[in-house]
This record gives sequence, C-alpha cells and structure tokens, in this order.
Amino acid sequence: MNVWIAIGVTAVSCYAVKLAGLLVPAGVLERPLVKRLAALLPVALLAALTAQQTFADGRVLALDARAAGVAAAAVALLLRAPFLLVVAAAVVVTAGVRAISG
Repeated sequence: MNVWIAIGVTAVSCYAVKLAGLLVPAGVLERPLVKRLAALLPVALLAALTAQQTFADGRVLALDARAAGVAAAAVALLLRAPFLLVVAAAVVVTAGVRAISG
C-alpha cells in the first residue's frame, strides 16, 4: 500500500507544481533575471546529472569507461564535430575501453 501512497503523492505534487507555474503572473516571467535563469538552469542541471552519472558509483569516485567516453565526446565537441559524430565517438570509446578492461 505504501507504493500507491507514494504514487498518489507524486501525482498530486506534479500537478501542484504545474499549476503553480501557470499561476505565475506574466510580468514576473518577463524580468531579465527570470529569463536568464530559465535559459541557464536546464544546462546546469544537465551538466550536474551528466557529471554525477559519469563519475559517481554510489558514494565513491569512479574513473572508468564512462569517463573515457565523455572525454572523447568533449574532444569531438572541441573539434566542432556534428552531434551524431560526437555521440558515436563517445559510444565507440566507451565500448572499446570496456572491451579492453574486461
């Protein structure tokens, strides 16, 4: 029964957050600071999520094939490669390091 309570609380919370977003006055959304935060916050959250998923294994730092893949993607980005090539480079390097290291 605890699972259904958690699902219900999550559903109500999501609805409340959505409703709160709709109730914000338009004048608040037009402020330069709010526009800047709205533009930069998703990038910061995605970067934090990527770092956490790449370099963390529970509560310890993990430098493994994932880190090598992110490094390969970073190099491809610095070389201004197209997005699909960046993803392909990350996949190939990650798979190669995993194959070599076992």
